[in-house]
Amino acid sequence: MREEGWYTDPYGLHERRWFSDGSPTKLVSDDGTKSNDPPPNTPFVRPPEPVPKPEGPTVHDSHEEGHEDPGVKGAWETFVETGGD
Repeated sequence: MREEGWYTDPYGLHERRWFSDGSPTKLVSDDGTKSNDPPPNTPFVRPPEPVPKPEGPTVHDSHEEGHEDPGVKGAWETFVETGGD
């Protein structure tokens, strides 16, 4: 496994663990809340399985080059439109 992304936590401590360059990192996620927990120095209790990416657009999608979503506004645009209120 070399692909970067979220995988089931092979240590069984968290729901998900971020892998980078095929190695588990300290970035973990439980119930959608991200935190840090360094990988333990123990063998995996189960193989890591890729976690599917959510379907549909996300906030990050609106920042991709050439894609603008009129429904997603940044804080500055909102500030200017409301006259700073």
